[in-house]
Amino acid sequence: MARKDLRSLSKDELIEWALSVGEKKFRAQQVYDWLWKKGVKEVDQMTNVSANLKSLLSQHFDFPSAHRSVEQISNDGTVKCVFCVDQDKVVEGVLIPTPKRMTACISSQVGCSLACKFCATGRLKMMRNLTAGEIFDQVFDLKTEAEHRYQIPLSNIVYMGMGEPLLNYKNVLQSIHHITSQEGLGMSAQRITVSTAGIAKMIAKLGDDAVKFHLAVSLHAATDEKRNHIMEINETNNLEVLGQSLRYFYEKTGSRVTFEYIIFKDFNDSIADAQALAAYCKALPVKINVIEYNPIAGGEYQQTTEERLKAFTQYLLQRNMVVNLRRSRGKDIDAACGQLANKNQSPLKPAAEAIFK
Repeated sequence: MARKDLRSLSKDELIEWALSVGEKKFRAQQVYDWLWKKGVKEVDQMTNVSANLKSLLSQHFDFPSAHRSVEQISNDGTVKCVFCVDQDKVVEGVLIPTPKRMTACISSQVGCSLACKFCATGRLKMMRNLTAGEIFDQVFDLKTEAEHRYQIPLSNIVYMGMGEPLLNYKNVLQSIHHITSQEGLGMSAQRITVSTAGIAKMIAKLGDDAVKFHLAVSLHAATDEKRNHIMEINETNNLEVLGQSLRYFYEKTGSRVTFEYIIFKDFNDSIADAQALAAYCKALPVKINVIEYNPIAGGEYQQTTEERLKAFTQYLLQRNMVVNLRRSRGKDIDAACGQLANKNQSPLKPAAEAIFK
């Protein structure tokens, strides 16, 4: 029989197991604190836990973790970290310092199945979902990095790294529970944003589950013709269906959605495109992040001109829409939006093997 992931147990389940093997309830609480407050990745790191209990934990449970192996520092201070999972797989997380916030951008899957044409991650084979613990590990390590490198606490978390978070729904929500719980990292859910390519059914489920975090949708085009061309997901979750799910989400949560709109040269950067976007947003309480594109090797899209970017955003602002222009960070280390692609995966394989020996 496959052994359970230790971090998949709730606190009550951990207590029940501890009692069943002759340990006291407070010992389970100690273990739980090590897992979610102190962020250990090995049973042996639990220094106030008895050798007998450590042995029992190792005998009964697996402890899959994401181990940071390599980091790169951008000229703008952005830090890209490579996390090894299993013995031959890696994901990437990014720490983004700005004057107003310190943001961790984290991954939810190894690879991605959605194959969006503008995204380097979409070219990777989808290998597996990350566990809640492996997602949590990225946050804990990037939080530690922020505190040690910049002496600034982590202020925000965005699930905008590798993978589609809503296709790993259970583990993503479980990781957020531990990040926000007072028995975990104690961060506010209002500091967390989950980004989706637009899985309408799961967006509605977020509404039913009354989530407290923010939702962002990778829109990038406001007509089905154009969105179908760059995002295969639109063929089964078209703009009308997506809009219905977003209205339902808003009715259930009262939380305004953010549209992410990467702007591509001569594709979605015209005034006609801005008009289509404004029209689509009329029936939705949204904010819009217009995002500078980061070209990828062999890609068919390019960065638009400053003139067209300004005209596009001005059109929306003149119609009293809430618009933010997002400039790229970490481009020189392939850490910017859409650039996470495990370029170093092959050279890192020996590092992963060393960690998991």
